Amino acid sequence: MAAPSEAPPPVASPAASDSYPMTAEGAAAFVAAVEKDLFDYTVEASQVNWVNSTYITEDTDAMAARINAIGTEKSVKYAIEAAKFAAVPGLDADVKRKLDILRNGIVLPAPTTPGAAEQLNEIATRLNSAYGKGKGTLNGKPISGSDIEAEMGNLKNGPKQFEEMWTSWHNNVGAPMKNDYVQLVGIANQGAKELGFNDTGAMWRSPYDMSPEEFAATTERLWQEVKPLYMALHTYVRTQLNKKYGNAVQPATGPIRADLLGNMWAQEWGNIYPLVAPKGAGDLGYDIGELLERKGKSPLDMVKYGEGFYSSLGMAPLPQTFWERSMITKPRDREVVCHASAWDIDNKDDIRIKMCTKVNSDDFVTIHHELGHNYYQRAYKNQPFLYLNGANDGFHEAIGDFIALSITPQYLVDIGLLDKKAVPSPDKDIGLLLRQAMDKVAFLPFGLLIDRYRWQIFDGTIQPADYNNAWTKMRLDYQGITPPSDRPANAFDAGAKYHIPGNVPYTRYFLARILQFQFYKAACEQAGWKGPLHRCSFYGNKEVGKRLNAMLEMGASKPWPDALQAFTGSREMSGKAMAEYFAPLKAWLDEQNKGKTQGW
Repeated sequence: MAAPSEAPPPVASPAASDSYPMTAEGAAAFVAAVEKDLFDYTVEASQVNWVNSTYITEDTDAMAARINAIGTEKSVKYAIEAAKFAAVPGLDADVKRKLDILRNGIVLPAPTTPGAAEQLNEIATRLNSAYGKGKGTLNGKPISGSDIEAEMGNLKNGPKQFEEMWTSWHNNVGAPMKNDYVQLVGIANQGAKELGFNDTGAMWRSPYDMSPEEFAATTERLWQEVKPLYMALHTYVRTQLNKKYGNAVQPATGPIRADLLGNMWAQEWGNIYPLVAPKGAGDLGYDIGELLERKGKSPLDMVKYGEGFYSSLGMAPLPQTFWERSMITKPRDREVVCHASAWDIDNKDDIRIKMCTKVNSDDFVTIHHELGHNYYQRAYKNQPFLYLNGANDGFHEAIGDFIALSITPQYLVDIGLLDKKAVPSPDKDIGLLLRQAMDKVAFLPFGLLIDRYRWQIFDGTIQPADYNNAWTKMRLDYQGITPPSDRPANAFDAGAKYHIPGNVPYTRYFLARILQFQFYKAACEQAGWKGPLHRCSFYGNKEVGKRLNAMLEMGASKPWPDALQAFTGSREMSGKAMAEYFAPLKAWLDEQNKGKTQGW
């Protein structure tokens, strides 16, 4: 749910080498001109896209397509010019950092060969549309993407329906994309080479203030730190699914059948929580949505609660324009994009959220998350244009996520939503932690493998003939899951996940899952919290707010270890805080798993 205006597409002015000499001074002048041009462009682009997202008509669609095409067409030219300057001796460190940001800022680089950019754009658009129009079947009848996602989490369906939906979706959506995807990889790799990278995957691993090889090793280390937790969860969930469906559907040992985990991609398992919940401990005794309704609270009140959390940390209130210009509920008179997002329209103070808020628990959490983007955007507003972003792409998502972790029963008492007598007793903690782990822990190997798979395609380790077998093997190796039935070698199951045809790098989501717990633990330590980590709320702690704001204000101006250190005291991303948060659950899972075979 990141903000559309967090990382706007770069827009080029006339070719730099025509106007600026290949010297350190020329590079500095080029970067200054680029930043001015980008600043002005993104304000207009944000305004147009906001209108399009909150007032969908054929006209606003056309306007958005036009303004976004300007950004897309010219971004490659900027990156190529930046790559030329990268080799100039004597560059100022700040100029070099900005040149790297420009060079790394493209997801799909087109080569300068005539017609290549158009061809790449056509293929990317075709893949995106193919996914959007995709359909599977349920009980033999066609069913669209959003509906099939909901039905995969509907426990009224049985293994036969789950298998039908899973197989039809992967066959209908993934397989037809394969030839286009092979072509796209070839063109993008040529473009990446022109920018000085070995391949597109190496380019994706480059914006992290370390070499692509070091970044791959860092993410692998993080995975190893949290893997024992995932393995314990996998064993427990497999046992419960075996009890529910029997050996013929889900054996008691080996991998879990991919279609039984409540999600088309087995990436989050929360939908099957009712099947695995421990008796008695699974019921928290309250629902945030019901608490809000009981007190007659509106969607606007919910946003005020969210603002109140940040204000309690000492942060300035949201500007009046936020309340005047945000879209907090769905308008009755027009089509809008309801997907929750946070916006920074003018790169300064015009911050907004766009939501079709309903009075329920999910949206209460989402508001706290989205406002995390807005407070981050406002904190770094005084940075130069190219630094108006998170310290790395995992940071922006992690800020709102870690604030949302602080929506504990004690926080609900503090804001007057929950009666102190209704705070769940510690015997409910296992249920609470298991429910969270079904999403946050279950996601980890999936969050890692999506890009690892593509890195190997981009560098040629995985050839087109092996696309599907390699995908199935990687899913087995990392997630311990297996398709409901044998898959043909010429399938392209990876294409059935939006981010592959959509060409959205995915490691940021893995990093955000890890970082949010690291931020949370640091905040709890600063607040002097003494109890179990998962019960901590730092609501009202000004010291935490001060330290947090110091990190947020840096934006992307310094390498991310500097930003991390400003708040947590550490220069290393670590999975240890997540392991500590879920430690009581891990001990409980180990007890439940005694005598069971772990792994697959």
